Amino acid sequence: MSLDKIMNEAISPWMKGDGPDSDIVLSSRIRLARNFKKYQFSTMQNEEETKQIQELFKKEFINKTVEPFGEFELLKMNELTPLQRRVLVEKHLISPNLAGTEYGACLLSESEHISVMLNEEDHIRIQCLFSGLQLSEALQSANQIDNWIEKEVEYAFDESLGYITSCPTNVGTGLRASVMIHLPGLVLTKRISRIIQVIQKLGLVVRGIYGEGSEALGNIFQVSNQMTLGKSEEDIIADLKSVIQQIIQQEKMARELIVQNSSIELEDKVYRSYGILANSRLIQSAEAANCLSDLRLGIDLGYIQGISRNILTELMVLTQPGILQQYAGGPLGPEERDYRRATLIRERLRIEKN
Repeated sequence: MSLDKIMNEAISPWMKGDGPDSDIVLSSRIRLARNFKKYQFSTMQNEEETKQIQELFKKEFINKTVEPFGEFELLKMNELTPLQRRVLVEKHLISPNLAGTEYGACLLSESEHISVMLNEEDHIRIQCLFSGLQLSEALQSANQIDNWIEKEVEYAFDESLGYITSCPTNVGTGLRASVMIHLPGLVLTKRISRIIQVIQKLGLVVRGIYGEGSEALGNIFQVSNQMTLGKSEEDIIADLKSVIQQIIQQEKMARELIVQNSSIELEDKVYRSYGILANSRLIQSAEAANCLSDLRLGIDLGYIQGISRNILTELMVLTQPGILQQYAGGPLGPEERDYRRATLIRERLRIEKN
C-alpha cells in the first residue's frame, strides 16, 4: 500500500460491500480511545512527547502483518499537504481534528477499514469501519487491534473507572459506536425532528456525516452513543443496535406511507433529481448530496432500474471538494469544482446505465 494508492482510489475497499440492512444503514463504526500510562494527555504534551509516540508506532507496528488485516502504513500529518489531509477526512479515515494537528499521524490498514489515529484528543483512537449494520463485527476487529497494540504498550487504566481518556464522556470503555444512516423517508414526512428528540432522550447523539459540528448532507445522519462509563462494550452495542433497528422500521414505514399517499409526487421528485444529476453542467456539493439521496431512494423503491444503490456512498465521497481537487492534480476554484463534480456524476451514471 502506498500514499498514492490511498489518495488516488477515492472509494475504500470496505465501502464496496453490502452489509446487513444496507438499504438504510450505510456504515457502522467503532472507535476506541486509549492513552499510554507513561505520557501526558495529548492536549498537555510537548512536541518531543508527540514525536516519541510516533516513533514508538513506527518501530513496533510498521511492516508487521496482523491477520486478517495485512500490513499497516504510517501517515504523518506534517508530511502531508493540506489537500491530502482533506482527502483522508473525506474518506472518513481520519477526523477533522487530527487533520489540523502538526504532529498527529494515522496507522492505516490495507483495506482502509481500520485506522489508528495518533496524537489526536487521546494518544490513540482505534477506528474500525464496516458496511451496513455490523457493529458487533466492527467491535471484534477493533478489539483485535487493541490487543495487538496493548502487547507493546501499557494503557492508562483505573480498576474502578476503566480506561482514562482526556474527555470525561469517554472514560470507562473508551468506546464510541456509531452508525451512518440514510433517512429520506423520515425527512420527507417531517418526522425526523421528533425521531431525533427521542434518540437524544435515550442518551444517544445525532450528528452529520463528518461528526460533531457537521450538517446532515443528503439526509444522512450519524447516530452514536454518548457515555461509556458504567456500561460494558456489549451493552453499548446492544443498546445502539436496538435503537437503530427501531429507526430502520420507522424509516421503512415512512417510505411506505409516501408511496401510498404521494406516489406520483415522489416519483416526480426522484426523476427530477435523476435528471439534474444526469444533465447538469455545474452542481454544488449540497445540491448533489440531496439529488443523490433522492436517486438512492428511487433505486431502493424500484423506481430506478439498472443503477447500484451503492452509488450514493460512492458519489458522496467522489464529489467532495478535496477528492475532486486531488483528481485534478491541484487546487480548484468553486466553479471549477462544480463543473468537475457535474461531469464526474454524469459520466458515472452513464457508465452505470451501460
